Amino acid sequence: MPVIPLKRWIFAPDPDPATVAGLGEALSISPVLARLLVQRGIVTPAAAQEFFEPKLADLPSPWLMCDMDLAVARVMRALQSGEKILVLGDYDVDGITSVALVVSYLRPLAEALDLPEEQSRFQPYIPDRHREGYGISMQAVDFAKAHGFTLVIALDCGVKAVEQVAHANDLGLDFIICDHHLPGEELPAAVAVLDPKRADCSYPYPDLSGCGVGFKLLQGLTERLGLPTAPLYAQLDLVTVSIAADVVPVTGENRVLAAHGLRRFNVTQAAAAAQAATPQVAQTAADTLDGPAPRPAQAPSSAHLPSEGLRPGLAALHELAAPRQGPLSLSSLVFGFAPRINAAGRMGDAHRAVNMLLAPTQQEARYTAEVVDHMNQERRLSDARTTQEALAMIAEDPDGATAPATVLFQPHWPQGVLGIVASRCLDQYYRPTVILTEKDGMATGSSRSIAGFDVHEVLEACAPLLSQFGGHRAAAGLTLPVENLPAFKAQFMREVAARVPAGQQPVRPVDIDSWLDFTQLTTEFLSELQRLEPYGPGNPAPVFASADLRAVPASVRPVGQAGHLKMRLMQPDQSPGVVLEAIGFGLGHYLPRLLETPDAPLSACYILEMNEFRGQRTLQLRLLDLRWE
Repeated sequence: MPVIPLKRWIFAPDPDPATVAGLGEALSISPVLARLLVQRGIVTPAAAQEFFEPKLADLPSPWLMCDMDLAVARVMRALQSGEKILVLGDYDVDGITSVALVVSYLRPLAEALDLPEEQSRFQPYIPDRHREGYGISMQAVDFAKAHGFTLVIALDCGVKAVEQVAHANDLGLDFIICDHHLPGEELPAAVAVLDPKRADCSYPYPDLSGCGVGFKLLQGLTERLGLPTAPLYAQLDLVTVSIAADVVPVTGENRVLAAHGLRRFNVTQAAAAAQAATPQVAQTAADTLDGPAPRPAQAPSSAHLPSEGLRPGLAALHELAAPRQGPLSLSSLVFGFAPRINAAGRMGDAHRAVNMLLAPTQQEARYTAEVVDHMNQERRLSDARTTQEALAMIAEDPDGATAPATVLFQPHWPQGVLGIVASRCLDQYYRPTVILTEKDGMATGSSRSIAGFDVHEVLEACAPLLSQFGGHRAAAGLTLPVENLPAFKAQFMREVAARVPAGQQPVRPVDIDSWLDFTQLTTEFLSELQRLEPYGPGNPAPVFASADLRAVPASVRPVGQAGHLKMRLMQPDQSPGVVLEAIGFGLGHYLPRLLETPDAPLSACYILEMNEFRGQRTLQLRLLDLRWE
């Protein structure tokens, strides 16, 4: 029988009542919304207005990022001299969207300058995860040199590629690094290293996605060339997908970018199709760069982006992802868009996803999107098979249920789904998890961690046994000789156990903002809460709890085959007459108790949302946990 991880309800501290009251009065908002703002550190009316209305005009200057002047100057020189630029990115969503962002913006500039063969001058390059591995490979450097590229723009990777960039320098090949991962002790000797996490970088917002760093490079180029900003902001659909998929904080600059990007997702597709706009870069770029001004040119078809709405590739993916009705959120992108884009890199060639995002027409985009969607279906089947095997291994291990961590290895497991499988195992057994397979005689795989636990730090302690590793506190990749596996597993377990208090099992936290009665849960209240969106890390959807609840008789039932739960809840003592629909994903293990003791009072913690089905809109509680009183 699988272990059901316990959950610890953690209530946010009560904020200062006077501050809450003052903010509510100044903004004419409810006490609940004012309380939420203060709990999130927003304590003045001016700060609240800025939070409610994020403005692109408030984005930090790109010139605050270290090496930006060097990067922009090198790109301008490449444009002036007609150099070929290889645009390289990692094979995940952040890397794929980064490459599409830079290519789809630079190609119109090339045509504006009347450069021949512009399609080949800005070539996407995504490394093969099986043959090249993560980031910049020696093969990629050699490819660039062999095919006449003189500049490589590396996105979402490269800040630790010291040897690869040194090799490129020996070949006379220049690199610009646009990364957001933690640097090592030595930076690559590139022309420019754009990374807001550099110790010597004073950029005010360090939590950009890789695509966000690429956006800052284009923002700097736009300002230096004196170009209009509309074509740049048309790229925010890609930046928003990267923010959602890479699970970066939705605060500060990311919140501004995501809020405006989501607006592009949520305009009607009819309006988007009716208003195809060509980026206005031709004459301005021609007047700004040195040399005789070429004739004004139409932007190439690959540069056509709607003035509102999505580029054709994302619009086609939207149709296939078939999200629930209603406005799209960052969560919609995480579950509907990101897996399909990721699947191309996991199950085959990530260039397919890049081609989809660069497709000039809806017809071309639809064909590629269908291929990507089919790859995602294959990925899901592979994911399910591998997860089933992994969970069976834990269940069959006498110590599997009580071990401080999970470390599993099977040589036949597909490499492309290991991170997903690690997350699935962590969902079932709440503890640090490493899932490994074999490739070229080496064990390679992914690790995932729990709240407040730094798995990267544990891997650093195991470094003598590893060939390479990298990532961050919540997720990392690693490679080691197969013969080191027993020693690695033993040391990983010891290191995890040493960081967990003796006799304590990790318990999944559920952060709750406040208690509410059902009478407070109205459509008007939900509309007011939506002023806090977009939600994500650093700005989560508000979580509430209600007590003295009962399940409506005969409403409790299982949903699907994945252990979900659906019912209707009422609060007869506090809010008589109010009955709300509730769904609990992964809470099916509570079904027996609900059926055996239907009259027992209980408490629930939940997220309030609007469920839209067949044109009907109803309030719904997305349950996170239940407790019996």
